[in-house]
Amino acid sequence: MSDPGARGAQPERERLLRRGLLLEVFTIGWNSLEAVVAIGAGLVAGSIALVGFGLDSVIEVAAGGVLYWRLRVELGTGAGRASEVAERRALGAIGATFFLLGGYILYEAGTKLYGQERPEASPVGLALALLSLIVMPALALAKRRAGQALGSQALVADSAETAVCAYLSLALVLGLGLNAWLGWWWADPVAALAMLPVVVREGLEALEGARGDAPHGH
Repeated sequence: MSDPGARGAQPERERLLRRGLLLEVFTIGWNSLEAVVAIGAGLVAGSIALVGFGLDSVIEVAAGGVLYWRLRVELGTGAGRASEVAERRALGAIGATFFLLGGYILYEAGTKLYGQERPEASPVGLALALLSLIVMPALALAKRRAGQALGSQALVADSAETAVCAYLSLALVLGLGLNAWLGWWWADPVAALAMLPVVVREGLEALEGARGDAPHGH
């Protein structure tokens, strides 16, 4: 006989999977817009933190695409070998995106500090960062809850990347704000470098989770 509890759990899991898909669609759309605005404003202002913020958005679009694929696999095939493989591949891909972001931040912020390049004030960048400070924490929390309910380390890791985006927003506000108001040109690349510990930690944990060495559920 089939298990009535299992039959009851399946519709709930499908609901969670569809919620996760909607969150990833929003992630892709929002970050695509964010990337265009941030990179454009950053290039105009010569702001490494703002361009880095835009590139983080590009990376998060890629991560969102990976998670969308992973959730679609399970929605189409059910929980099984195919979804397990998709979960590990998605987790590994997300881990790699953290290190892509970290490498960019390290190189560009280092060259800005070495050359003492002074960015111009960017009202557009500040407005974008403040708006992101409202949107990103809520999105990260929603994805984390969905990931925990599904038991998906990949979705929890993706929520951590969204949380990093919120952290970047705060660093960006501090960096651009201090430069605009006090003329502290170095605050911009230093704010970018302040992102590195979080980025590296999350990347390592995602890769460990992809290998099955450690859970990514903190």
